Parts: sequence; C-alpha cells; structure tokens
Amino acid sequence: MNTNTEVVEQTRDAEIEAIRQVVAAVEHAQRNELVEEFTSLFRDDAIWTTAHGRRLFGRDAITDFTHTVLPGAMTDSTVTYEVEHVQFIRPDVAAVKVKGQYWNHDGSPLGNPTSPLYVMAKEDGRWLLTACQNTEVLPQS
Repeated sequence: MNTNTEVVEQTRDAEIEAIRQVVAAVEHAQRNELVEEFTSLFRDDAIWTTAHGRRLFGRDAITDFTHTVLPGAMTDSTVTYEVEHVQFIRPDVAAVKVKGQYWNHDGSPLGNPTSPLYVMAKEDGRWLLTACQNTEVLPQS
C-alpha cells in the first residue's frame, strides 16, 4: 500500500523526469539544428536571454533569432545539457538549473561551460520553457 508521502514522491519523480525530457529535447534540437523542434519547446509568450545577453520576448522573436544562429552552428561542435537541480515553485511551475557544455568533435571542451536557468510551466500536461537565462561560466581568477 502506498502512503501519501510515497505518492507525492512518485509524482515529483515523474515530473522531474518529464522536465529532464524537455532539457534532452533542447539538446537534441540544438545538436541537430532543428529550429522548429527547438522553438516548439517554448510558450508563446516566453522570455529568453542568450548567453551573450540578447533579450528575446515571445516565441516569434525566439524563432527568428534561432533561424539566424542555429543552422550551421553545430558544424564544428556539439553540446550537452544536464539537469543539475529542479526547484518546484508550484506543482506546475519549476526553476530548472542546467549545466551546459559545448564540445569539439574530438571530445574536448569548446569554450567555457554554460549555466542555463529555465523557468518551466506545465500546461495541458506538457512542460514548456517560459523564462530562460543562459549564462556563460567564466573562469575564476
């Protein structure tokens, strides 16, 4: 017999796994330069700040930007993203801290790691990117 605590933990684990799948979809779309797949992961009114500080408001702006930067971006490299921490703000809203790294095709790191923060909202049973900030991690001096 499941206790209420076990049910809550199972639900939480299932939601974290669903969030991990969205982050995996971000990685897959970026690695394969799939603009439409990438932008379909965002809410219509999403906010995205790139690692270099460009602020984009709404899926249309994110799509326009992605069409200019993603095609050809993975010619000489690839990228990985790993969910580091999930903080549920409400059951249907989560702050997701991600570790990112670009890689040369020989497996060596390319540039500094990144530290995205994705605020995600669950709508109609689907987790969507809502407010995202990508930050380059500079070496400490």
